[in-house]
Amino acid sequence: MHALIIDDSRTMRSILRRIVTELGFETTEAGNGQEALDALEGGLVPSICLIDWNMPLMDGYTFVTRVRADPRWRDVTLMMVTTESEHGQIVRALAAGAHEYVIKPFTPEAIVDKLELLGLTVSEVPA
Repeated sequence: MHALIIDDSRTMRSILRRIVTELGFETTEAGNGQEALDALEGGLVPSICLIDWNMPLMDGYTFVTRVRADPRWRDVTLMMVTTESEHGQIVRALAAGAHEYVIKPFTPEAIVDKLELLGLTVSEVPA
Protein backbone atom coordinates (compact mmCIF):
# COMPACT_ATOMS: atom_id res chain seq x y z
CA MET A 1 0.00 0.00 0.00
CA HIS A 2 1.12 3.52 -0.72
CA ALA A 3 0.33 6.77 1.13
CA LEU A 4 0.68 10.22 -0.41
CA ILE A 5 1.30 12.71 2.42
CA ILE A 6 0.36 16.27 1.45
CA ASP A 7 1.33 19.01 3.91
CA ASP A 8 3.41 22.17 3.68
CA SER A 9 4.99 21.39 7.08
CA ARG A 10 8.04 19.14 6.77
CA THR A 11 7.60 18.21 10.45
CA MET A 12 4.00 17.13 9.94
CA ARG A 13 4.95 15.09 6.86
CA SER A 14 7.63 13.38 8.95
CA ILE A 15 5.17 12.56 11.76
CA LEU A 16 2.60 11.12 9.35
CA ARG A 17 5.31 9.22 7.43
CA ARG A 18 6.47 7.56 10.65
CA ILE A 19 2.93 6.51 11.58
CA VAL A 20 2.04 5.00 8.21
CA THR A 21 5.40 3.36 7.50
CA GLU A 22 5.05 1.49 10.81
CA LEU A 23 1.80 0.13 9.33
CA GLY A 24 3.60 -1.08 6.22
CA PHE A 25 2.85 1.78 3.82
CA GLU A 26 5.34 3.10 1.31
CA THR A 27 5.16 6.91 1.18
CA THR A 28 5.50 9.84 -1.17
CA GLU A 29 5.41 13.41 0.12
CA ALA A 30 4.17 16.65 -1.40
CA GLY A 31 4.43 20.17 0.03
CA ASN A 32 1.14 21.34 -1.50
CA GLY A 33 -1.83 20.18 -3.52
CA GLN A 34 -0.22 21.04 -6.87
CA GLU A 35 2.85 18.89 -6.13
CA ALA A 36 0.49 16.06 -5.15
CA LEU A 37 -1.59 16.48 -8.31
CA ASP A 38 1.62 16.44 -10.36
CA ALA A 39 2.59 13.14 -8.69
CA LEU A 40 -0.79 11.64 -9.60
CA GLU A 41 -0.47 12.95 -13.16
CA GLY A 42 2.96 11.29 -13.25
CA GLY A 43 1.43 7.90 -12.56
CA LEU A 44 1.46 7.57 -8.77
CA VAL A 45 -1.57 5.59 -7.59
CA PRO A 46 -1.71 5.83 -3.79
CA SER A 47 -4.03 3.79 -1.60
CA ILE A 48 -4.63 6.92 0.47
CA CYS A 49 -3.83 10.62 0.46
CA LEU A 50 -3.39 12.33 3.84
CA ILE A 51 -4.18 15.97 3.10
CA ASP A 52 -3.66 19.23 4.96
CA TRP A 53 -6.17 21.98 4.17
CA ASN A 54 -4.06 25.15 4.37
CA MET A 55 -1.15 25.07 1.91
CA PRO A 56 0.34 27.44 -0.67
CA LEU A 57 -0.28 27.08 -4.44
CA MET A 58 -3.14 24.61 -4.04
CA ASP A 59 -4.95 23.96 -0.77
CA GLY A 60 -6.22 20.58 0.32
CA TYR A 61 -9.86 21.29 -0.43
CA THR A 62 -9.03 22.21 -4.03
CA PHE A 63 -6.89 19.07 -4.31
CA VAL A 64 -9.84 16.94 -3.15
CA THR A 65 -12.20 18.53 -5.68
CA ARG A 66 -9.67 18.10 -8.52
CA VAL A 67 -9.05 14.45 -7.66
CA ARG A 68 -12.76 13.70 -7.41
CA ALA A 69 -13.39 15.39 -10.79
CA ASP A 70 -11.03 12.95 -12.55
CA PRO A 71 -12.25 9.37 -13.09
CA ARG A 72 -8.66 8.04 -13.11
CA TRP A 73 -8.46 8.63 -9.36
CA ARG A 74 -11.97 7.53 -8.38
CA ASP A 75 -10.65 4.72 -6.15
CA VAL A 76 -8.09 6.79 -4.22
CA THR A 77 -9.06 7.21 -0.56
CA LEU A 78 -8.78 10.79 0.69
CA MET A 79 -8.36 11.76 4.34
CA MET A 80 -8.07 15.35 5.52
CA VAL A 81 -5.54 15.87 8.36
CA THR A 82 -5.85 19.52 9.28
CA THR A 83 -6.28 22.20 11.93
CA GLU A 84 -9.56 23.25 10.31
CA SER A 85 -12.05 22.21 12.98
CA GLU A 86 -15.11 24.27 12.07
CA HIS A 87 -18.12 22.05 11.39
CA GLY A 88 -18.80 23.77 8.06
CA GLN A 89 -15.28 23.02 6.82
CA ILE A 90 -15.59 19.36 7.77
CA VAL A 91 -18.93 19.10 5.95
CA ARG A 92 -17.47 20.83 2.85
CA ALA A 93 -14.51 18.46 2.70
CA LEU A 94 -16.64 15.33 3.13
CA ALA A 95 -19.19 16.59 0.59
CA ALA A 96 -16.35 17.25 -1.87
CA GLY A 97 -15.23 13.62 -1.62
CA ALA A 98 -12.95 13.21 1.38
CA HIS A 99 -13.61 9.90 3.13
CA GLU A 100 -12.40 10.87 6.61
CA TYR A 101 -11.32 13.92 8.58
CA VAL A 102 -8.75 14.15 11.39
CA ILE A 103 -8.22 17.38 13.30
CA LYS A 104 -4.69 18.41 14.37
CA PRO A 105 -3.27 17.88 16.87
CA PHE A 106 -3.90 14.15 16.73
CA THR A 107 -2.49 11.00 18.29
CA PRO A 108 -0.94 8.23 16.21
CA GLU A 109 -3.84 6.06 17.40
CA ALA A 110 -6.33 8.47 15.82
CA ILE A 111 -4.66 8.01 12.42
CA VAL A 112 -4.49 4.23 12.86
CA ASP A 113 -8.16 4.11 13.90
CA LYS A 114 -9.24 6.08 10.80
CA LEU A 115 -7.13 3.86 8.52
CA GLU A 116 -8.70 0.77 10.10
CA LEU A 117 -12.15 2.28 9.64
CA LEU A 118 -11.32 2.78 5.96
CA GLY A 119 -10.11 -0.82 5.66
CA LEU A 120 -6.53 0.21 4.97
CA THR A 121 -4.76 -1.67 7.75
CA VAL A 122 -4.73 -5.23 8.89
CA SER A 123 -5.98 -5.60 12.44
CA GLU A 124 -4.04 -8.11 14.48
CA VAL A 125 -5.97 -11.28 15.11
CA PRO A 126 -5.49 -12.81 18.57
CA ALA A 127 -3.73 -16.18 18.48
